[in-house]
Amino acid sequence: MDTMGKLLLFSTASFCLYFLVAFFYIFYKYWWIPRRIQSILNSQGIRGPPYEFVHGNNKQVVQLQREASSKPLGLSHDIFPRVMPHFHHWINKYGKIHLGWNGVRAQLEIAEPELVKEVLRNSDKAFPKREPTYFFEKMLGDGLASTEREKWSRQRKLANYAFHGESLKNMTPAIIASVETMMEKWRGKEGEEIEVYREFRLFASEVISRTAFGSSYLEGEKIFDILMKLSGIAGRNLYKTRIPIIRQIWKSADEIETEKLAKTIHDTVMKIVRKREEKVVTGEAENFGHDFLGLLVNAYHESDEKNRLSEQDLVDECKTFYFAGHETTNSLLAWTFLLLATHTDWQDKARTEVFEVFGNRNPDLEGIAKLKIINMIINETLRLYPPVSGTIRKVRREVRLGKLALPTPLEVDIRIIALHHDPDLWGPDVHLFKPERFVEGVAKATNYNAAAYLPFGLGPRSCVGMSFAITETKIALSMILQRYSFTLSPAYVHSPVPRLVLKPEHGLQLLFHSLHADA
Repeated sequence: MDTMGKLLLFSTASFCLYFLVAFFYIFYKYWWIPRRIQSILNSQGIRGPPYEFVHGNNKQVVQLQREASSKPLGLSHDIFPRVMPHFHHWINKYGKIHLGWNGVRAQLEIAEPELVKEVLRNSDKAFPKREPTYFFEKMLGDGLASTEREKWSRQRKLANYAFHGESLKNMTPAIIASVETMMEKWRGKEGEEIEVYREFRLFASEVISRTAFGSSYLEGEKIFDILMKLSGIAGRNLYKTRIPIIRQIWKSADEIETEKLAKTIHDTVMKIVRKREEKVVTGEAENFGHDFLGLLVNAYHESDEKNRLSEQDLVDECKTFYFAGHETTNSLLAWTFLLLATHTDWQDKARTEVFEVFGNRNPDLEGIAKLKIINMIINETLRLYPPVSGTIRKVRREVRLGKLALPTPLEVDIRIIALHHDPDLWGPDVHLFKPERFVEGVAKATNYNAAAYLPFGLGPRSCVGMSFAITETKIALSMILQRYSFTLSPAYVHSPVPRLVLKPEHGLQLLFHSLHADA
């Protein structure tokens, strides 16, 4: 046999071997493992929508979402069927514990508080964060929201230092200045419609830029814009199924675009870091600073290799906090203003309290702590409109959860919005805006059931920026209440959508009325 014939035979044999390996891989991962998991959980009484080869339940999810979004919601706070129609449908059909499938990924979906508490407290380290999917990894990387173990512990300490206590107090002037900048743009627009969701996004972006990164919104604008593009791509690919082998051979347009955006955001963050470093080198600054970026740059230059941040770690943490630091507050502010615009009795109560505590002065942290009515309003807003509608953990090893024996590979999907809208936990008026539920605090409102109310998570992985987001919201709300009353514009269309955080799909249009003739 000549050389050409041998090469042809070798190529044919190699192709057949590759095809055979690929076939068995797909058979094992996309048929055998799902059937095995489904059988184990079915034997324990756990049911759910049947697994469809490769796609899981994704086709049904997309169909249910399309049907839900096609129906007008009206101004109702019963948003669970609209925001997560598939989970709402399956809970009603299969119960608060059921098995679902996002593509090939098996997900035990739970809305039972006791089991939720067990998973999130994760006392025996059996339920870590799952690895981010491709698009989320490109967007936020291996930052605090997704990293694990020693790396998480080190980075959590940095974030705790940056967003609590004295650091939070030092941020107050920057928050106040950002509110004043926002309200200055409203001067002379009394009685006109203002789309405040966009206004609050710019405000929250300015605050996180100033307080955490020592820069203006203009410097961080490129990062915010790219993060918004990446979140849009991640959202539309959430229920698309792709076989990993195919991704290695061929990339979709979204994947190509995502890689370009991820590279751009990496370079943009490092430019900001280099500016901070240059100031120290030239003697313009004595150190890298004590804001969040300064702490990260210090860790990046740490002499102890074990505690040193890599360049990628530094960028990932910046991306995580740029995104989470403004999106959570933006969502919370928007839904709080919607509720107060439609429940003007509570708006009046909140305004009275602000004047009692601050008069016409700007807020301070001591006074913020005395705002009981506003605290109740914010708690009820977070119950009805939680910024994040769910969280997912993976099962690290075979483990018991309650009476269930859980196999691997399996994920546990906790639907926060299902818990917050559960009449068994909150009573028959669960969908009504009633801040008085929280008059004696969160513990009493939930009958001391910690997992009934999870706007910022629970346990060691609870949101590190919770105090920051709530303080920022209270300051902005207080200052606006001192200057304006507001009502809902007739142009507003109520359509909450989960785009990583819960957003008003068509914006939030309000009419502002000055409380002062010279405003």
